[in-house]
Parts: sequence; C-alpha cells; structure tokens
Amino acid sequence: MAGRMTRFLGDSPFRVLLRLIVLSVIVGLVLSVLNVHPFDIYYWAERFVMRVYHMGFAVFSDAFGYFLFGALIVVPIFLVMRLFSLMGGRRD
Repeated sequence: MAGRMTRFLGDSPFRVLLRLIVLSVIVGLVLSVLNVHPFDIYYWAERFVMRVYHMGFAVFSDAFGYFLFGALIVVPIFLVMRLFSLMGGRRD
C-alpha cells in the first residue's frame, strides 16, 4: 500500500506534504499581495476556521491563514496534475 501511495504522490508522503505546505504558504502570500481572492471558497474556509477557533483552538495565527489560502489553490491543482499523470502513464 505504501508503494501505491508513493507512486500516486510521486515521492514519499512526508516530502510531498512538506513541499505542499511550503508551496501553499508562498502561493497564499503572493495571492494576498496581489489582492486576488477566490471569494466563495475562501470565505467558506474562513468561516470553518473561525468556528474551530471559537471552539477553543486559539493557537491558529496568520501563518495558518496564509497556508489555508494557498492550499485552496495548490492542493486541487496538485491532485488534478497527479490524476492526469497517472492516466497518461497507463497506456499499454
């Protein structure tokens, strides 16, 4: 099972997670600087984070907001790219 996960992700899960976190923070910062906001998705995520925050998880800071904002863009693109990569590699 670990081999399938590594094959799907393209590297070890930890390295992929680390790359996605760094890339999400960078994309979140860039989009924030450019004042580009995917309003509907972002506000849904913001309401969810605020509900969690109000339940007592006050350790979230602005860095988590940048991560979340970037992840909303990076993770779906990553998944679509991996799916296209797998579909292209199955030609027999």
